[in-house]
Amino acid sequence: MKILLSADMEGATGVTWPADVLPGTPQWERCRVLFTGDVNAAVQGFFEGGADEVLINEAHWSMRNILLEHLDDRAEMLTGRHKSLSMVEGVQHGDVDGIAFLGYHAGAGMEGVLAHTYLANQITGVWLNDVRASEGLLNAAVAAEYGVPVVLVTGDDVACEDALGYAPEALKVAVKDHVSRYAAVCRTPARTAADIRAAAREAAALAVRHAPAQDGPFTVAVEFDAEHLAAAATVVPGVARAGERKVAYTSATMYEGIRTFKAVTTIASSAVEEQYG
Repeated sequence: MKILLSADMEGATGVTWPADVLPGTPQWERCRVLFTGDVNAAVQGFFEGGADEVLINEAHWSMRNILLEHLDDRAEMLTGRHKSLSMVEGVQHGDVDGIAFLGYHAGAGMEGVLAHTYLANQITGVWLNDVRASEGLLNAAVAAEYGVPVVLVTGDDVACEDALGYAPEALKVAVKDHVSRYAAVCRTPARTAADIRAAAREAAALAVRHAPAQDGPFTVAVEFDAEHLAAAATVVPGVARAGERKVAYTSATMYEGIRTFKAVTTIASSAVEEQYG
């Protein structure tokens, strides 16, 4: 049994504000330890549940946050940016039985600790076939296309509630309770590690590949906080204006859909000016 662990940082234990997740800050250095602890707890639980392999895909920002030297020796880690499927890279090779979303968060425009979708601040909403979408929903749709079920989701309580919509059978672990975008009631690392480990152990039983989903086509709409970002995004082939600050496109598969989404967000982020956005 092989588990792919997509590890984001905003939903990790103790993380509540931007400095906790921005590479190079003292707080980020501190929170890397907490993040690595969450990952290790999941790895340990999956192996206890019968996994033969656990591949961790770094999914946050620079994708160079987890402390390799502190990882469980049985795991392997894919680290670094510019991967074909970004947050779920590795799911496409036909050897993954289940995927875990660790440290996930709510989507742009939603309540939730550090809620966003890909871009930290410029996107105000994303919709997949008219359903407001988080990164979890987008990534789950990609995984389903390869027959891989989401078996575990960890993050704040809002992220776990969001996961009920895209992975109802997956185990959920709330490591903190949302108070505002930059505040939460947090459990200690010892408590969250025990909870994540126990859930991963149980979630391993859900890691059974199924027939690849064929749910396309997929229409993705992205709303920005400024008109010029929507204009910039239309340079991506197939992306058209759907409103003053909104663009949309349709893809036959989620493989194509998530890659186009990456292109849209990359182009839009390059059009952001330091002070005025």
